Amino acid sequence: MRQLQSRLARALPFYYGWVIFGSAIGISFSSRPLMSVATLSVFLVPMTEEFGWSHGFFSGAVSLGGLCAVFMSPFAGRIIDRYGSGVVLAIISTIAGICGIGLSLVTQQWMFYSLYIPGRAVFAGPLELGTSTAISNWFIRRRPFALALLSIWQGIGLASIPLVAQVIISGWGWRTSWAALGMYTLAIGVLPVLLLMVRRPEDIGLEVDGTSSPRPTDVDLAPGQPAAQPATRPTDARSELNLTVREAMHTRAFWILALFSVAGFIVQAGVSLHQVAHFINQGVPGPAAALTASTFAIAQTIGVIMWATLARRIPLRFLLSAAGFMAATGTIGIASSSTMIGGAPSAFILGMAVGGFHLVLRLIYADYYGRQYLGSIRGLTIGAQISGQVMGPLIAGLMFDYTQSYWIPFSAFAVTVSLAALVVLAATPPGRPAGRALGLTEEG
Repeated sequence: MRQLQSRLARALPFYYGWVIFGSAIGISFSSRPLMSVATLSVFLVPMTEEFGWSHGFFSGAVSLGGLCAVFMSPFAGRIIDRYGSGVVLAIISTIAGICGIGLSLVTQQWMFYSLYIPGRAVFAGPLELGTSTAISNWFIRRRPFALALLSIWQGIGLASIPLVAQVIISGWGWRTSWAALGMYTLAIGVLPVLLLMVRRPEDIGLEVDGTSSPRPTDVDLAPGQPAAQPATRPTDARSELNLTVREAMHTRAFWILALFSVAGFIVQAGVSLHQVAHFINQGVPGPAAALTASTFAIAQTIGVIMWATLARRIPLRFLLSAAGFMAATGTIGIASSSTMIGGAPSAFILGMAVGGFHLVLRLIYADYYGRQYLGSIRGLTIGAQISGQVMGPLIAGLMFDYTQSYWIPFSAFAVTVSLAALVVLAATPPGRPAGRALGLTEEG
């Protein structure tokens, strides 16, 4: 297989990394949106009407799937580092596809949970690891551009698959829709990634980014000479640190970034899920209130482009801090607004900030810790992101039930992410561990 991939890479008139990118995009239109909340929301009404299930029952499946992802992600990250993203993504697509087909046969609550929770679990953590790590392994200089394109296509996939599901439901019913999407996922998401994905360009004798431009780095420094810190980000394979998991966990940035992930994604999930309900509670008609959700989603795509452009010139921790303060501004704006005049712009600001969370966190882990153990490192830290996404909606919902207002939870979220935005400024790029200049290494 490796020989065939190597021959194909050399026969192509363009860099093979774009084949990796294309394979990741295929996942963005199959297994990734299949188990998303956006797709599940399309099935909520017909399934609850048929079985008499509560909406809270559906929310429980999403939360439990997220919790399972926290425990699965570290194992998925190690597999990615050892065997490449192709193996993990093929397994994920197989699980998601089978679960999708199985959901078409559901008749009992336990059947729904036993099928949706595994599908949601592989979506919430391992799938994000597989796609973003695959692209980060193949690009350094063009990493912001490639990851920005990935985010845009993922957004398109998340927007389009629920529409397809709704069309099938309207014509043939929800069971046919689950079955069709499951079979589509098996067809699109398994073989292409198994056949085409390669762990890293070096595995088939290629240079990262498709070019070779060696530069002096701290590897070439004399023993005892301090390691130079890049002004913004690495530009080629020789300027990477490639820290092991143990080394990464001994850096200050590792824990600060994890803390920021919790705070940032509490806001992302907590406000995005409840913002429509907030405006309806303020007397805004439902269709008008729903525009905040659309504005939020569109702004994320626009934000990704903006943050990717800035990432070429500005240190990433400053961008994360800016995104944190922007999220706080948007959250306070939503909490303070009772009309769409203030609500829509605030939702747009929050969406721009969340686009920054997704992109810059993917970039900063790859830039700070290198490609060699990236899957394992992100497999640990993505648990912080998922924890925030699980806690945010729950906290906002419980506080609303107690106060009958979203002002207190949204304000608390804004304060939390503001503090995290200040702290993340201390997440400076880690230096090369002692002993590395002498060629000493340790296993992750």
